[in-house]
Amino acid sequence: MLSSTNIPENTLSAEHEIQCVMVEILQYEFMQNAVAAALLASLACGIIGTYVVVKKIGFISGGIAHAAFGGIGIAYYLGVNPLLGLLPFSLFSALGIGLLSKKANVGEDTAIGAFWATGMATGVLFIGLTPGYAPNLFSFLFGNILTVPVPDLQMIAFLDVVIVAVVFALFKEFLAVSFDEEYAEASGVNAFILYLILLCLIALTVVVLVRVVGIVMVIALLTIPSAIARYFSRSIVLMMLISCSLCVLFTLSGLWFSYVFDTASGAMIIFVAALSFMVVSGVKTRMAGA
Repeated sequence: MLSSTNIPENTLSAEHEIQCVMVEILQYEFMQNAVAAALLASLACGIIGTYVVVKKIGFISGGIAHAAFGGIGIAYYLGVNPLLGLLPFSLFSALGIGLLSKKANVGEDTAIGAFWATGMATGVLFIGLTPGYAPNLFSFLFGNILTVPVPDLQMIAFLDVVIVAVVFALFKEFLAVSFDEEYAEASGVNAFILYLILLCLIALTVVVLVRVVGIVMVIALLTIPSAIARYFSRSIVLMMLISCSLCVLFTLSGLWFSYVFDTASGAMIIFVAALSFMVVSGVKTRMAGA
């Protein structure tokens, strides 16, 4: 049996120092809120990100996220919580992209580009029309998990409940549409309505993730954990579980590194996720070629 006498003193001191720093960090309310936001965001990100990767609709996710910037601009102009503007605008963008690409004979990339540019332009215009000093949008564009207030945490928790409830209620239908849309249609499933619902769930997840990594980097956190999880899973449920776990790992470790190195939290979270993806992909590629 190992005892503390077998462990080098420098290792013990390093572990003790890390524990002390962690205890010190978690004494602050803003850090407690950040950890709670990371855990809540990871739930939605892992579940919906799985569908995004399986259906290969990552670009649509990015389009919805950037189009939703218009809602932030309108919210600032009206003087309300930006998330309250982000929520309806992201849902509107999701439905608009889905309807245009499926029913109006418009190419999917064209629909995404149109909403992407229009949403960003709308946000810039309304922010310019807002009286007084221009607001600092850095936290919404690039994320700042350290500034998440309690009301936003409550909204994120509510959106998590909605996302999980809808996925649970329509799990079999989503499963059929994700892997074989034509067969699902032949079996009596309304694939178009389910597609629109899925886009709306992506829009809700965008709202959840904006405070964590920002509009610009939402697409990365939606896709990278699930892309890694796909290497280690043979079922969509297992893929969701691994993806959620990876989201927790990336957000908390990114939060830790951003505190230690005094860097932007959103960028550090994505950096950790991207580095992990490259390492896992490289190892898997080498193993496949061996």
